[in-house]
Amino acid sequence: MSKLIYDGEGTIFGRLASVVAKNLLKGNSVELINCEEIIVSGDKKLFVAKILAKREMGAGSSLKGPKYPRVADRLVKRMIRGMLPRDRMKGQDAFRRLKCYVGNGRLGADEMKDVVKLNHKKPMRYSSIKEIVRLLK
Repeated sequence: MSKLIYDGEGTIFGRLASVVAKNLLKGNSVELINCEEIIVSGDKKLFVAKILAKREMGAGSSLKGPKYPRVADRLVKRMIRGMLPRDRMKGQDAFRRLKCYVGNGRLGADEMKDVVKLNHKKPMRYSSIKEIVRLLK
């Protein structure tokens, strides 16, 4: 269908992810830039503890358990996957159309004009994906 480019800088993750997931299910391909600048509301340490607890569930070998990456763009892509019905073919096709980049990716100056920036009110307590990834290592 069409190609949409979203800028994640200063955007609340849940609101951005719901918009991205809905567009993916409609058949659009979505590129998400500046993944390291996405905001997650709430306590940073609690969020990191949840991810580490899920990672510990799969302790054993590399073939077992849930895998949560330690790189910002892959972590965002993994969390958006939770909003898609990946047990159905339409969810798997939608997930293939998602591309996430740290920084501007490979966009040219003409493509930067079409970037969609979502503006939301920032919560009182928040942290960026960059800070969360740093605590995961």
